[in-house]
Amino acid sequence: MSEKLKIAIAFAIVYIVWGSTYLGIRIAVHDLPPGLMAGVRFVIAGLVLLGVGAAMGKRGPATRHDWVSSSIMAVALVVLGNGLVTWGEQWVESNQAALLITTGAIWTTWFGTFGAKAQSVSRREKIGIAIGLVGAALLLWPRSGLQFEYFAGQLAILGAPIAWSIGTIYSRTYPTQMSPLMFAGLQMLLGGLMLVLYGILAGELPRWQWTFNGIAAMAYLTIFGSCIAYGTYVWLIQHTTPAKLGTIAYVNPVVAVTLGWLVLDEGLAGTRLIGAAVILAGVTMITWRPLRKRTAKPDS
Repeated sequence: MSEKLKIAIAFAIVYIVWGSTYLGIRIAVHDLPPGLMAGVRFVIAGLVLLGVGAAMGKRGPATRHDWVSSSIMAVALVVLGNGLVTWGEQWVESNQAALLITTGAIWTTWFGTFGAKAQSVSRREKIGIAIGLVGAALLLWPRSGLQFEYFAGQLAILGAPIAWSIGTIYSRTYPTQMSPLMFAGLQMLLGGLMLVLYGILAGELPRWQWTFNGIAAMAYLTIFGSCIAYGTYVWLIQHTTPAKLGTIAYVNPVVAVTLGWLVLDEGLAGTRLIGAAVILAGVTMITWRPLRKRTAKPDS
């Protein structure tokens, strides 16, 4: 199999699987409580990734900084970055959840202007941030008959990419020497344990229902969403360019919206449709990099 074909297959896996996780969460939380479902998912996925990494001889946590950094990232990326999405999708449609998550590029760019390794933002990126925020406001625009739980779910999901972006900036500012596979596995395990504890304290145990749809959706999220797709993404980081990886931000919401419409008959119209288009326009302005003419002599 050629390298190009391997890369194409890897992108297809990430596009389809990560784009479908919003649908999987929506189905899972219909029968399973959000905290326990997400917690069990990430505990299992974390143990699998740590086991695979150990078998491959990858570097695990060896210093206090490794454990502190993993714990902070577990809170930012797993407990908040995923836990808020899972909680919010009890009321919010999977397609809108995916579109709100695309604001992550906006928050990461904005927050990246602060801290020890602050990066300047171009005029185009500033415009993109402003456009993206307008789009998010349109998605959150109150509609007639809107229930408080729905609006709270929207805010929770919007908080997820904010937490994820803060974690990303922290990881960039204070990197560890752990392998990406072991680092992600430890984050998932620690974050999963925190979510399980939250679920128990929140009284979610009586709400757990052993239904086929709920367990199948959780199994899909665990095996495909957290293990296979993430492992594929780590492989892509080493075999393709950041620009191509950036296409995930555009394709995932398209997959999510399509699957939500096909499987759950979710619609997207009015101000929400306009908001979705505005957000994607803002993300495009932030992440798009124009091609430049090559002036240097090609490598021999």
